[in-house]
Amino acid sequence: MDLQAQVQFLIDNAPQDGITPQLVAAIAPELIKIAQQLRFPEYYILQNLEHDWVLTTLSHRTNPRQLRQVIYAYPTLQDVSTTSGVGLDPQMIAAPMGVIEILFQTIALEPVDSIIFFNIPGTTANAVEIKRSQLQTIIQRSLQQNRPSPNIPPNIA
Repeated sequence: MDLQAQVQFLIDNAPQDGITPQLVAAIAPELIKIAQQLRFPEYYILQNLEHDWVLTTLSHRTNPRQLRQVIYAYPTLQDVSTTSGVGLDPQMIAAPMGVIEILFQTIALEPVDSIIFFNIPGTTANAVEIKRSQLQTIIQRSLQQNRPSPNIPPNIA
């Protein structure tokens, strides 16, 4: 599914609360810009059986007490099984998701520091890390510049 179709899917499936579809439409250009920096329109996200995304805790090389929570996005199903051991754990599944939905959901995932997109099948080299805080800043700036409706609070991101 192309990026514009992914945005439309998010809008169509957003809660019809009068705010969320407008919010998605307002930030869509920024989400598309970020998604265009990635190689694939869809990635696999490791999830538990309740469909919660699996977080990986990373520690800093020189300061092991400095921790951060990341989510890995894999380009193929084979990459998930070879790098995560998902095939060994019946409590884990790898679900394909559109990159726009991944970015949109990442904005609100409080415990997540970054999402790491692996862009070359068969290797974890050349990954692209997108920090949630950077994503939130981009979205906030976009909403301040192009506020679509008085119903959307300025601090939504």
